[in-house]
Amino acid sequence: MPISRIAFGSPAEASHPDALKAAVAEFICMLIFVFAGEGSGMAFNKLTSDGSTTPAGLVAAALAHAFGLFVAVSVGANISGGHVNPAVTFGAFLGGNITLLRGILYWIAQLLGSVVACLLLKFSTGGLTTSAFSLSSGVSAGNALVFEIVMTFGLVYTVYATAIDPKKGSLGTIAPIAIGFIVGANILAGGAFDGASMNPAVSFGPAVVSWTWTNHWVYWVGPLIGAGIAAIVYDVLYIGQSPHEQLPVTDY
Repeated sequence: MPISRIAFGSPAEASHPDALKAAVAEFICMLIFVFAGEGSGMAFNKLTSDGSTTPAGLVAAALAHAFGLFVAVSVGANISGGHVNPAVTFGAFLGGNITLLRGILYWIAQLLGSVVACLLLKFSTGGLTTSAFSLSSGVSAGNALVFEIVMTFGLVYTVYATAIDPKKGSLGTIAPIAIGFIVGANILAGGAFDGASMNPAVSFGPAVVSWTWTNHWVYWVGPLIGAGIAAIVYDVLYIGQSPHEQLPVTDY
């Protein structure tokens, strides 16, 4: 079972230069991703008089997030692994691919990157609202929770298949674009219902800056459950107990 490979790390790791550099990379990558994704929605609202909830707005959001995540994962892959998502970090931790202490550093960096991106957007747009994720009319918290679980399962399963699996071979070269594509596709599927976060940090930044916390727990619980299920399923079925070295950070 993957849980048997969970590593907590040593206290010294929290101050190790490589770990700190990786955390800074996660901060920068998250800032890039959220600035592009959240900013696209704000720009669409400005151009269409708050029309981001239209079909065209949904397509624009899917494209912006897919492109932004493709770039963010690509530029961070060789430094931190390009997680750009606390749920991905959690899934990697459950599979024994990252220590708990390094994972906590990543989480802090990812959350700060999202908040800073939203603050920069609010300032640079002259005070426009950074809209927090919310549920559409007729969508319950339970409905949204299932959406987030399923969508994040697909995302983290893709991460495992294209980036973490030691047997991935040359498939690893397309990992960033595959990860971007699944996020864009999931936004097209779930964006009209709950915003399709799949990423607690992406939800956290706008919530902090707008100070809107209604149903915010959904955007943490759902992605973490989905990521955990994907990590365990992929590891048990396809990685298993076959002997292999733990992946270096640059490979995931």
